[in-house]
Amino acid sequence: MADAPDVRAIARFIPMAPQKVRLVVDLIRGRDATQALQVLRFERKAAARPLAKLLRSAIANAEENFGMSQEDLMVSEAFADEGPTRRWRRFGARGRFKPILRRTSHITVVLREREKAAA
Repeated sequence: MADAPDVRAIARFIPMAPQKVRLVVDLIRGRDATQALQVLRFERKAAARPLAKLLRSAIANAEENFGMSQEDLMVSEAFADEGPTRRWRRFGARGRFKPILRRTSHITVVLREREKAAA
């Protein structure tokens, strides 16, 4: 189905550095949706939990809004962009200033229906 729409889900302001989220996002890119959920279920990194929640949301959007089946869906695109950074301060010895950066991420998952082989 070449004319099937892409299903997009976005999670914004996730309180995690995008560099850490990208390590988990790279694991699911290009996989089937059900297989990607299984990978995230057993992944030990902290970014796996919000990413699994986002993937479940994208699957639910595809089923409810577009009538697609979960077995036919695959993760065509997944990426983590940088969100706003909160700047914290901690005061160090000798009157010095120690900045702390609290980074956030915007995670995007795009699902697409898998093309069926023509018989």
